[in-house]
Amino acid sequence: MTDVHADEVVTGTPRSRPRAALPALCATQITSWGVVYYAFPVLNARITTDTGWSTTATTGAFSLALVVSALAGIPVGRILDRRGPHAVMTSGSLLAVAAVLAIAHATSLAAFTAAWLLAGLSMAATFYQPAFAAVTRWWGEDRVRALTVVTLAGGLASTAFAPLTAALAEHLSWRTTYTVLAVILAAITVPAHALALRGTWPPASTHRTQHEGHSGSVARSRPFLVLAAALTVNGFAMYAVVIALVPLLTERGASPTAAAWALGLGGAGQTLGRTLYATVARYTGVTARTVALIAVGGLTTGALAAVPGPYPLLLFLSVIAGAVRGNLTLLQATAVTDRWGPAHYGHLSGLLAAPVTSASALAPFAGAALAGGLGGYPALFALLAGLSFGAGVLAAGSGRSTPEPGSSNQAKARVRNSFLTRISGSRSRLK
Repeated sequence: MTDVHADEVVTGTPRSRPRAALPALCATQITSWGVVYYAFPVLNARITTDTGWSTTATTGAFSLALVVSALAGIPVGRILDRRGPHAVMTSGSLLAVAAVLAIAHATSLAAFTAAWLLAGLSMAATFYQPAFAAVTRWWGEDRVRALTVVTLAGGLASTAFAPLTAALAEHLSWRTTYTVLAVILAAITVPAHALALRGTWPPASTHRTQHEGHSGSVARSRPFLVLAAALTVNGFAMYAVVIALVPLLTERGASPTAAAWALGLGGAGQTLGRTLYATVARYTGVTARTVALIAVGGLTTGALAAVPGPYPLLLFLSVIAGAVRGNLTLLQATAVTDRWGPAHYGHLSGLLAAPVTSASALAPFAGAALAGGLGGYPALFALLAGLSFGAGVLAAGSGRSTPEPGSSNQAKARVRNSFLTRISGSRSRLK
């Protein structure tokens, strides 16, 4: 529960950070996630109907993109630590536009898959991880507020783009829809990253609880590995729910457009949930917070499995599930700094995110396959709820084996203040 630690050398200042960086990152997160990620579950049924490719094959291509994103995120994190987000995120935006256009015009499954692999590289350079690295370094001790703002905006991606994609697809082919979305992506993200992220990249701050110059020693520690395992299992369950929500609702009688609206309003729920994270963090310890949020996520998934309708109730549950996902996004964004400080944030967060993103990459493919084997999407959601509860049990063992950041310094400060008080009292008595 330590957002700012007394022994940090805070380097991000209002003068060092670009003035337009925060609004630019908000706009680009909405657009990048909306086009590259959330358009796919809306368009996938049309893609398979038009091309004859199987749902397993197209979802597999999308999953491979997320695997590429996870693997590429580690070296991208090192580059971000050294050089900052300007070149990384601008290049990533250009790559994303090229990838979406390639997806739109792919004439074979092999070309479609290759285009998604290119999209995976762009995700690593444009999604939350580089944005979080930029905010963490530039905003210093005020990073939690800035991270909340960015994720609040990012939570609107599905709200804005799932219904927009569905509306475009009602009048255009899926290929033309993706082409229009690529134009929107180019118009917003490329100039925003190129012009708004040109500020000075401050040096990394230091933290006494972190092994200086050796982020690998943190990554090999038991708390880091257990936390990564818990977030990985939960990430699989959470992202399988996101991708499987539309087919779950259509299986229960909702139209594709109504199901897309449920997915979109789940994004609004993410935004709502993120407004509550600072309050949750203020009153909970980092381990208890992790366990509680994962467990509540499992409850919402179980409710979606058990409740057959009516549609307004399913819509409400989708919003609540989105609120939990919103909190979990901020939980992961602050996991490194809450436990080990902000030094090496890009590299450590990349290492932490790699297995989580890989699991989320497998989730759409595995979810579609499991739903068939289990006899439908309600049974799949029940299984995913069980996985979330298991992840919560794992998270309970992720507490630090050493004191929380700042705790030793707080203890030292208390001893020092007590000593000074006694000295002052002695002087008063001598007088």
